[in-house]
Amino acid sequence: MMLFDYLNIFIGGLILIIGVMVGVAFLTLLERKILGYIQIRKGPNKVGFMGLLQPFSDAIKLFSKEQTYLLNFNYLSYYFSPILSFILSLLIWILMPYYFNLISFNLGLLFFLCCISFGVYMIMVAGWSSNSNYALLGALRSVAQTISYEVSLSLILMSCILMIMDFNLMKFTDYQMMIWFLFLMFPLSLCWMSSSLAETNRTPFDFAEGESELVSGFNVEYSSGGFALIFLAEYSSILFMSLMFSLMYLGGYCLSLLFYFKLIFIAFLFIWVRGTLPRYRYDKLMYLCWKVYLPISLNFLLLFLGLRVFFI
Repeated sequence: MMLFDYLNIFIGGLILIIGVMVGVAFLTLLERKILGYIQIRKGPNKVGFMGLLQPFSDAIKLFSKEQTYLLNFNYLSYYFSPILSFILSLLIWILMPYYFNLISFNLGLLFFLCCISFGVYMIMVAGWSSNSNYALLGALRSVAQTISYEVSLSLILMSCILMIMDFNLMKFTDYQMMIWFLFLMFPLSLCWMSSSLAETNRTPFDFAEGESELVSGFNVEYSSGGFALIFLAEYSSILFMSLMFSLMYLGGYCLSLLFYFKLIFIAFLFIWVRGTLPRYRYDKLMYLCWKVYLPISLNFLLLFLGLRVFFI
């Protein structure tokens, strides 16, 4: 490859990261607006026109706040775990299957599984290095939940891999030209959606950050920049899970605005669920994963395997 190609990839990646950051900023605004209307009140409407500058003022406020220094904390791991968590959540966006400019992955789905698995370690280190019982308890609950739902996510992903027989995300577009996988794999798509909610620690599965029980969970000791980075990583992963749903079940990537509207609609569903459903009970969450989603995903995997063998 020539130097120009490397430069092209670098600039493309930079634009992608800036786009994701702006997307995350306005996703938080969208969430606060929608929750406001669900609860029959106004959302942010003071800063800028209709509150459009609110995310930027929040970012300035968070990053200019005083950073707390704990008495008995592990300095390096405490400071670097939010940064690494944020970097991982941005790194995973390289997978976005452009037709041009960016890196094309032949093993993209394996890279996706590696990245979401690494995110667990960041949560665990963040909770442990704070040297607080509340943070450690929140981290343990979050890690147990995330690891459990990764199993069902992986098995649902294997069914999709059997449908296209490739690890490349671009292939989903080719195989969904005539019919979306949403119609062929409807129960699995619902399982993927709720597993995504659990994987990103969102309501009704937000036990890691259950304010009423755990005082904000693993990020309880973080303030200013550290808290902002954890917050950004969470919302970035919400957008990425919406992207994965759009790619796998809603027709794949196409060079049109329709793809982005589908992505925004799935992100809207994440917010809608938060405004509608109460928090689940922790034992029921684990029961749902191991006794409901695991058998469903395994049975569907066997079904698609049988269909693949039968038709080939």
